[in-house]
Amino acid sequence: MNQDFEQSTRLANSDLLPEKDQKWGWYSIFAFWMSDVHSVGGYVFAASLFALGLNGIQVFISLLAGISIVLVFANLMGKPGQKAGVPFPVVARMSFGVFGANIPAIIRGLIAVVWYGIQTFLASSSFIILILYFFPEMASLAEGSFIGLSYLGWVGFSAMWILQGIVFMFGMDMIRKVIDWSGPAIYVAMFALCVYMVDLAGWENISFSLSANNLMGLDAITQMLIAIALVAGYFAGPTLNFSDFSRYCGSYEKLKLGNLLGLPFNFVLFSLFSVVIVSASIPVFGEMITDPVETVKRLDSGFITVLGALTFIFATVGINIVANFVAPAFDFSNVSPQKISFKAGGFIAAFGSVLLTPWNLFNNPEVIHYTVDVLGAMIGPLYGIIIVDYFFIKKGHIDVAALYTESPKGRYWYDNGVNNKSVYALLIAGFVAILATFVFSALANYAIFIGGIVAAVSYRYMMEPERVALQNLNLAKS
Repeated sequence: MNQDFEQSTRLANSDLLPEKDQKWGWYSIFAFWMSDVHSVGGYVFAASLFALGLNGIQVFISLLAGISIVLVFANLMGKPGQKAGVPFPVVARMSFGVFGANIPAIIRGLIAVVWYGIQTFLASSSFIILILYFFPEMASLAEGSFIGLSYLGWVGFSAMWILQGIVFMFGMDMIRKVIDWSGPAIYVAMFALCVYMVDLAGWENISFSLSANNLMGLDAITQMLIAIALVAGYFAGPTLNFSDFSRYCGSYEKLKLGNLLGLPFNFVLFSLFSVVIVSASIPVFGEMITDPVETVKRLDSGFITVLGALTFIFATVGINIVANFVAPAFDFSNVSPQKISFKAGGFIAAFGSVLLTPWNLFNNPEVIHYTVDVLGAMIGPLYGIIIVDYFFIKKGHIDVAALYTESPKGRYWYDNGVNNKSVYALLIAGFVAILATFVFSALANYAIFIGGIVAAVSYRYMMEPERVALQNLNLAKS
């Protein structure tokens, strides 16, 4: 650390300071994306793309295009974190100011809290299958309820909540070990379920088009663009705070290799498994079932039922810790580093997710739509601001010491610790993205791109004087 600046306790703790032991290799990054892709939500999402009216080739082209966009942004958003060894909220200090970074941190943290609760609730459905398989007499607990959730549901939800808390309590090393092993194990289980379903249905009854419609021409192109945007939007959250994980990677080359294997290859293969299982459900059960938990529940094989339930438990726990626990842990710690540690921030998110009663949220799509979409409308602008600032304004240079100081001479102090220009760009672009989401609904699927572009352009324009000043300073030094 550069000692020219006094390190502020309001900006630093052991969790937010640069990671010195960057021991993650490409495999850990690859496993991170496996954990992020494999979930009940990911399964349903992948299957839904095949129901847009596109044929198999059109869907796979859309999948590759969408996930390639995610790959590009993962590389971009992961670079400053890997270079400096710092998490997302600290990276955001470069563009928003050392205190202004709390704005993007809180936005990302709140989104994670909502989805942490929902994903825990989804994982509890699989756990309940195991409970009833081994202890069928516990079915009586499903009759009573408390705050909208049955007593059996509370047993399942509490078990998943505690399990995730135990994993998180042991820190990032334990999280890395969990994602290193859970991803491959889930693939084995998915393959077994896929083979079993194909054997029941017969390969001749498997179709890679789950829709009765067969779109062509402009209609097909329109749906393909929607599919591409949906893929990019689905991964927008974890890609935004990817520095939370890239900070542990030993080199940028390893990071890019892990992203390449973990995104295009992994996502397309997982989607292939998902659509085969969903397609097989039609001849096996007489109807199309997109919920994998319901699929394993209906199967006669006890082994496959248990294997499937365990698979979706570990899959959902994996994505929840990766996407919705680590992010708010760093984000909330960033708000008050001297009082909130990484672990404390994570448990604040966990307790907050219970207070939201996620089962009620999940059963009320309209509430989810307005809550998540308003917060999500801010994600695109955050991409635009942070990427433009790092690559076009700062030219990839990071003054690490200035990230942790309250000195007015620090590069990221701006105006009392806040870069008002980034806040203005966020508000302008966020307003446009919300209009695209709720008013001009035909553009809703592209709101993240619209917000990102508006923020990038407006921020670049407002920051032109600083860009010129930094360019002149670098020329003077050279």
